[in-house]
Amino acid sequence: MTLGSVEVPVRLYTAVEDRAVHFRLLHERDHVPVKQRMVHPETGEEVPREEVRRGVEVESGRFVVLSEEELAALEPAPDRTIEVLAFVEPERIAPPWYDRPYWVGPDGADEDYAALALAIGRSGRVGIARWTMRKRRYVGALRSEGPWLMLTTLHHLGEVIPRDALGPAPKVSIDPLEAQLADQLVSVLAVNELDLDAYRDEHRERVLALVEAKARGKAPKLERPAPKPAVASLADSLRESLEAARRHVA
Repeated sequence: MTLGSVEVPVRLYTAVEDRAVHFRLLHERDHVPVKQRMVHPETGEEVPREEVRRGVEVESGRFVVLSEEELAALEPAPDRTIEVLAFVEPERIAPPWYDRPYWVGPDGADEDYAALALAIGRSGRVGIARWTMRKRRYVGALRSEGPWLMLTTLHHLGEVIPRDALGPAPKVSIDPLEAQLADQLVSVLAVNELDLDAYRDEHRERVLALVEAKARGKAPKLERPAPKPAVASLADSLRESLEAARRHVA
């Protein structure tokens, strides 16, 4: 990692793990995994892989074909350097810009790494970095997490939908009662510490439990959750939410 003329050796480690349940497509009769083939849409004949080309549709039915050699020539030069370009206040980067996080660990020179993490933490700022990984150029936000550093890739311009796309903000008159109930709801749900372990992927757990039961030869009874009844007004909805929140924290 470079900051001007300063170099700090680091390594990237993924900070998230895909824990979703991945299904295989099976033949109904004998449960053999099926294979996907590329076929010609008009003849139905299989197209050999060596006859497949990559193309971009520039208008309906018209494609520009790009060869593997042309695509390879456009790839960035291999570079293991993470270049820190600037530091900004955290609020300058809105949440939609953030993409995938990575831990940044030391790769020797532990004192330099610790000093950099401390300096970024003290500044309260976020670094803007650029690097190459898996034949792509990335821009990311570098921040301190205690004695550690985290680098989160950022979406590029054009990928993030601006707020202006929603149109003008609605001009409404807020009912004082609804505002009071909303304030009470926020107050009741306010916590000093957040335990994210309590917010599990319940759908994944139910799917895995079903898989385990069927693997043991059991057929559990499945019941769909009943739909919630319609609420007459926002005030009624806020009252119900407030009562539920009070029961939860009691």
